[in-house]
Amino acid sequence: MDRFIIHSIPGSPYGRAALMALEEKSVPYRLVPVAPAQFGSKEHLARHPFAKVPVLEHGGFWLYETQAILRYIDRATPGPALIPADIKTQALMDQLLNVTDAYLFREVSGVICFQRIVGPALMRLAPDEAVIAATMPHAEAVIGILARTLGAQPYFTGDAFTLADLSLAAHLGFLAMTPEWATLAAPHENLRNWLARMNARPSMQATTWDKVREMAEAA
Repeated sequence: MDRFIIHSIPGSPYGRAALMALEEKSVPYRLVPVAPAQFGSKEHLARHPFAKVPVLEHGGFWLYETQAILRYIDRATPGPALIPADIKTQALMDQLLNVTDAYLFREVSGVICFQRIVGPALMRLAPDEAVIAATMPHAEAVIGILARTLGAQPYFTGDAFTLADLSLAAHLGFLAMTPEWATLAAPHENLRNWLARMNARPSMQATTWDKVREMAEAA
C-alpha cells in the first residue's frame, strides 16, 4: 500500500483528525509540516486552492477538505470501519461532522483557541478577553447541545466509535487546552468522561502536540 502523506500545520485539530484516522486504521503515514507563512505560496495553493490544511497525498492522488479526507481514509484502508453501515446512524454522524465544522470550530473553539493559543504562539498577540467573553454564552450553548446529543451513550452515535467521535475529539481536545474548557465542561460529566476515554485511545496518544512536533521535526 502506498504511504499516506498528510500536509498540515502541526497542532491543527483538522490535521490531527486526519492523523487520528490513519492511526485508527494502523496504516503507515508521514506528516509534512506546513507553516502559516506557506499558505499563499504557489506550492501550497497547488495542493489546496483555498489555502487551508490538511491536504492528503496518496500514491499520486491529492485530496483536500478534512471530511473528504477522513472518508477516503476509511474507505481506502482495511481495519475497523469508522463510517457506520446503518444509513440513519451514518446520517447522525454526518450531522455531527457538520456541527463540528459550522458551530464548534467556526464559532467556538476556533475563536477561543485562536485567542488563547494560536494568536499568542504564532503572532505574539495578547488574548482579547472581550472577544472571549462575548463567545462564551454561545460556547456554553454549543457544548450543552453536544452533551445532550451524547447522553448516556458510549459514543456520539451509539455503541461504536465513528468519524464523529474522532473529529469531535480532535476539536474538543484543542478547546480543552484553554482555561475556558473547565467552565464549559463543568455541567457535563458525560462529556468530560467521553473526552477522557478519547484521550486514552492510542490514536489520541499518538497525535498529541508533542508527538506531532516530533513528526514535524523528523520530516
